[in-house]
Amino acid sequence: QVQLVESGGGLVQAGGSLRLSCAASGRTFNNYAMGWFRQAPGKEREFVAAISWSGGTTYYADAAKGRFTISIDNAKNTVYLQMNSLKPDDTADYYCGADRLIERLTLVDRGQYIELWGQGTLVTVSS
Repeated sequence: QVQLVESGGGLVQAGGSLRLSCAASGRTFNNYAMGWFRQAPGKEREFVAAISWSGGTTYYADAAKGRFTISIDNAKNTVYLQMNSLKPDDTADYYCGADRLIERLTLVDRGQYIELWGQGTLVTVSS
């Protein structure tokens, strides 16, 4: 069974940090790119960050630049999102996604279909 499983969400105060993990299993992912997305209550799902399987290419949404870092551990088939300097506006369900083309991950905000989604993990940032 192909699946992406997120973990690491929780409640954190503004200014704090969290690290999210996404474990991929059920197939070979070495020709896939991985990404993180979020959906706040009442809002559309939006792109946060993406990384190629090699780790050599990364993309970030403007809201994530300078605060969030995406990384990958190929041996563990796991993608991470390190989130620092968290703000209440970062409160959302965070989802992991995968597709063969990294560019598709960056276009999720525009309704782009991608191949795989995880179930999400909730991040709540209190003020």
